[in-house]
Amino acid sequence: MNKAAKAKGKGILALVHKKSQDIDLSDIPEVTDWSKAVVGKFYRPIKKSLTIRIDADVLAWLKGQGKGYQTKINGILREAMGGVNQRASKSGR
Repeated sequence: MNKAAKAKGKGILALVHKKSQDIDLSDIPEVTDWSKAVVGKFYRPIKKSLTIRIDADVLAWLKGQGKGYQTKINGILREAMGGVNQRASKSGR
């Protein structure tokens, strides 16, 4: 480990042992306007591998749309799932 990495590690360790009120945050501006924040921007759901049977013409159409046909399938299903959830919430379920 080089000197810079050791110094950084010691600095982080020292910070961990400090009380919250003793940490100087004066050089970090406080965020007060969250209007441009994006919810779920870095959320990545866990992926599961599976085998699925799809009609050949449907698969050909998806692959014909360009790269990422599995991602497109996921998007189509997620959109359908959202529509079901929206209808269920409107009907009071």
